[in-house]
Amino acid sequence: MSPSFTNKRTNLYIFLSAIFLTNALIAEIIGVKIFSAEALLGVAPAQIHLFGGFTLDFNLTAGAVIWPFVFVTSDIINEYFGKAGVRRISFLTAGFVAYSFFVIYAVTNLPPAQFWLDVNAKDGAGNPININNAFQLIFRQGLGIIIGSLTAFLIGQILDVYVFHSLRRITGSQKIWLRATGSTLVSQLVDSFVVLGIAFYIFGNWSLTQVLAVGIINYIYKATSAIVLTPLLYVAHHFINRYLGKEHAEELANESAMSSFM
Repeated sequence: MSPSFTNKRTNLYIFLSAIFLTNALIAEIIGVKIFSAEALLGVAPAQIHLFGGFTLDFNLTAGAVIWPFVFVTSDIINEYFGKAGVRRISFLTAGFVAYSFFVIYAVTNLPPAQFWLDVNAKDGAGNPININNAFQLIFRQGLGIIIGSLTAFLIGQILDVYVFHSLRRITGSQKIWLRATGSTLVSQLVDSFVVLGIAFYIFGNWSLTQVLAVGIINYIYKATSAIVLTPLLYVAHHFINRYLGKEHAEELANESAMSSFM
């Protein structure tokens, strides 16, 4: 194996890992905001009636906007660096997310400077606000949400790796779309309900009906995104083939597949 190829392989893993880590970390931090997909698209609320009259609209966390890119990046790392590559960056990401929440929690407990409170005492419309309380509400998440997010993330990633390589064993190097989309559909089915169940059922006050209903909406979004973003996998493979050289890229993918089957 030439030094040039070894360097390119290392650089590729670092680049993909950076994309994975950055998107996952941002998604966790901005996930506190809930937005209306119907309002974004300018349509009427869905008003879906589920489970004994429980009405649900397409309200999603802001983090859901970029989670699909985490899925895509995970599948690309899976393809070229196998189980070990995905697990390594998944555990590192979980550690950095936990560290970020710890730092954010510590910072929100720092006493605010009085001049900062004074110059931010009113919003743009002149209404009085407490900027320190707003800062805490935006950045601080409950322990249940943190535990739920990290648990769901790790379970989802481990399951994604297993399904991805199980399908690769069947398809070989063909049908990238099948193993990538299939693994995402299975892993996110579990992820969608685990995070809500831990954060809002075990640690919160949601009913099981609410968890199931919101989980279904989240999963519909994630499943749709996984399918819509499938072409990105082929675009990524094209550029990776150009960067590594098609022969080296195929060699790396086959090597990762063989190591994952052992």
